[in-house]
Amino acid sequence: MTNAKTRPPANQLFKNRWHGKLVCVGLDSNYRKIPGYRPLGSQLDLQLGFNMRIVQETNSLVAAYKLNLAFYLARGEEGVKELRRTIAYIHEVDATIPVILDAKWADIGSTNEGYVEFAFDRLNVDAVTLNPYLGFEALQPFFDRQDKFFFVLCRTSNQGAGEFQDILDAEGRPLYQTVARRVREHWDKASHIGLVVGATYPEELRQVRQIVGNFPLLIPGIGKQGGDLQETLLNGVDPLDPQVLINSSREVIFASNDPDTFAKAAGAATLDLDKKIRAITKQIRSSP
Repeated sequence: MTNAKTRPPANQLFKNRWHGKLVCVGLDSNYRKIPGYRPLGSQLDLQLGFNMRIVQETNSLVAAYKLNLAFYLARGEEGVKELRRTIAYIHEVDATIPVILDAKWADIGSTNEGYVEFAFDRLNVDAVTLNPYLGFEALQPFFDRQDKFFFVLCRTSNQGAGEFQDILDAEGRPLYQTVARRVREHWDKASHIGLVVGATYPEELRQVRQIVGNFPLLIPGIGKQGGDLQETLLNGVDPLDPQVLINSSREVIFASNDPDTFAKAAGAATLDLDKKIRAITKQIRSSP
């Protein structure tokens, strides 16, 4: 099994996976929705067992896995243990698959040092999501880890994203565009930073792509949040050199609530998404 000391740099892991694979499966394993969950009594390895079966059925199709920290913290100590063991299991199944911790962290520098240690030295993830609100200086402890990768929130997929992200700066640009430009031109000194841009805002996605050029994007919002796959690929992906992760979480992992067939259903949903991505990108390539 690959450990923290022998694992390749995360940017290399992502580049290798982007050759032919763009699907990111979100293991947002809300324990209350796991098939077979019992409200009363303790169930050891509840999330771990669920995640292992999902990974078994999807690992050959994915570019990455993304695990939202909140769904594991909700179970307290047991959830954190199963989060760590899930990450170790993914590395054991296929050491070339990068793992993203979706934490959206932001704090002052000294506090971020604790987050860095937890994410990379305790959990052994390859990437984390970050909130840019406190600025580069505060996030420096993350970026000092040049062997890791970071996805900075730019245009998020939620309905209320525009409350702050659409505020215009002194030059008349919305905040999300300022973030995109700043990260691309000033923050990414070691080629290990990308942006999070939601599929639910295809026009904003197009504008971000114009600003940053061929730059890594993590794109959530496909599936339950209503993001349109074709619009996303048309506006956000260079089909000749894609550097994107099309994330789908609930649509995949909860494709079935049958305890016997949920993993097969997740595999089928992942394969369906992969086929659709390939068909659309092929169509884009052949368009004049």
